[in-house]
Amino acid sequence: MGHESGFPRDFTGVGSSFLDFAQRVAPEVLPMSRSVDKGVLPEVPHGTTIVTAQFAGGVVMAGDRRATMGSMISSRQMEKVFAADDTSVVGIAGTAGIAIELVRLFQLELEHYEKIEGDTLSLDGKANRLAALLRSNLPLAMQGLAAVPLFAGFDTDRGYGRIYSYDVTGGRYEETNHHSVGSGSVFARGALKKLWHADMTRTEAVRLCIEALWDAADDDSATAGPDVLRKIWPIVAVVTADGFSYVDPAELTEVATTVLAAVPPTTTLHGPGTGPGGDPAGSGGGAGSWPGSSEINPGSTRGGEGAQQ
Repeated sequence: MGHESGFPRDFTGVGSSFLDFAQRVAPEVLPMSRSVDKGVLPEVPHGTTIVTAQFAGGVVMAGDRRATMGSMISSRQMEKVFAADDTSVVGIAGTAGIAIELVRLFQLELEHYEKIEGDTLSLDGKANRLAALLRSNLPLAMQGLAAVPLFAGFDTDRGYGRIYSYDVTGGRYEETNHHSVGSGSVFARGALKKLWHADMTRTEAVRLCIEALWDAADDDSATAGPDVLRKIWPIVAVVTADGFSYVDPAELTEVATTVLAAVPPTTTLHGPGTGPGGDPAGSGGGAGSWPGSSEINPGSTRGGEGAQQ
């Protein structure tokens, strides 16, 4: 029976949570409503490394562009960093399709709350809503289709940027200074710890995130560094008191070139024999190569596109 307003009863008295509304009205449209046969895990693309760092005016988040499917590269241009709303950003790692749908649902959740309540959630409130979405996806996560986001934003009440990490059960943890998730996160975290400092500028924080992704790509085959040959750069976003914005490709090109110039050449001090072309072993490399760049480092066995195995 319809309500006297003309809408079905389920559409009246809608609360501030779009997830609760969708679960009541049409649960089959939600990504977490899917099921996978026991013992059957489909081959699906997986997103990899996301890094984020606080700086004096807010936060920077960056994601590499590679998606993998088993041992294969399924995409070199995947986008993994998104605006959650005007003052927050979310990055994704894990099962790509599930993660992207969770991000879209999260964006709807925040927009729905603002329309119903006439106000925006606090940054803590947004982080809690994302945790609830992850908890609802737990059955799929337990079957191997897990998505692990990284969330950050500018807290307008406190006046600085904040970072939140999660586990597949929906556990929420506030991080300080910097953090990373994904297959290359352990390597990226080393660069973040080494180079982060308390009075970083926006420019320094952007460079820090690019360097962290470079370190991850150097040791993790599922993570891609900046692709100089194809002109594919990481997606980098900045959130300040003025709102969310992506870093312009021209700026990323300049930053990547600066980082590239600082990479030491690959050399072998006491290696046997000689390298390609009669050079001392390993001296065929030169400063300024990304991992696996066979054009600059012939014969390199370091991880990355173009590496000679």
